[in-house]
Amino acid sequence: MAANAITNTLSMTKIRIRLAMRNKMFLFFSLLMPMIFLFLFVMLWGKGSPEKISYILGGILTLTVMGGFWGLSVQLVTFREQGILRRFRLAPVGAGPILASSILANFLLVVPFVFIEMAVAKYLFHMTQWGNIPVILLLVFIGSSTFSAIGLIVASVTNTMQETQIINQLVWMVFLFLSGATIPLTVFPEWIQRLTMFSPATYLATGFQSATTNRVTPPELATVVTALAIGLIVSFEISRRIFRWEPEEKFPPRAKVWVLAAMIPFFVFGVYEYKNGAMLQRVHDAMDSLDKAQDTGGMHR
Repeated sequence: MAANAITNTLSMTKIRIRLAMRNKMFLFFSLLMPMIFLFLFVMLWGKGSPEKISYILGGILTLTVMGGFWGLSVQLVTFREQGILRRFRLAPVGAGPILASSILANFLLVVPFVFIEMAVAKYLFHMTQWGNIPVILLLVFIGSSTFSAIGLIVASVTNTMQETQIINQLVWMVFLFLSGATIPLTVFPEWIQRLTMFSPATYLATGFQSATTNRVTPPELATVVTALAIGLIVSFEISRRIFRWEPEEKFPPRAKVWVLAAMIPFFVFGVYEYKNGAMLQRVHDAMDSLDKAQDTGGMHR
């Protein structure tokens, strides 16, 4: 039975990759939008500083990896509305392989985009270092998997494409602006900075920014990976339990409790970081270091 599940997952992964490459929304959120942000941030804030470009790259990789959250939820709702999921159910293919194939396909699709962005930062914007590549790849895997699983939960709780897009936009805006991926957390009031510790996007962004600037430490990496890994396991299991094959299937009220449960790991880690303050301190230290590097570079010139 396990062998059949693996076979079904791999077969579904190939199908999902082909379909995703035809999806303009997936390509926009995974490649075009992050690339636009990369050029914009380098021009506005990078100012020829290799250190700042490395830090900016960390935020751009975060956006790229989180892009699967949007694309997968929309794709799954489309499959349900068009009756495609009904055909898989008759195959029969279980909910587990369908969801796992979505996550695996998203990871395989994101990896080339990550290397493209790193190459652009290195050769076009003259970034002087590649960062910690093994850690970057680890974060790409665990990050893309976690946000894919969160996106699959959204796809299960929404009934129409319009509803899916509204919820995606609301959640995406929080991930986009309150994670440090686009706007440095240090510009916000302290209470907002502490609230961002409850968002999964913050752990991914701080992890990438530390990895691309070669500042990542074992304790920080352990915190980030553990938080995202637990979030992945919980989110995947919840998305499997509340998975709906047919658009006519009703979303039971008790399932809403499962949706809230998906955020429990990040609530626990958020409480710890809220009191401990270690992650926020690393963010402030990184920004101070970048400012000093910029000042030193200006003096040498």
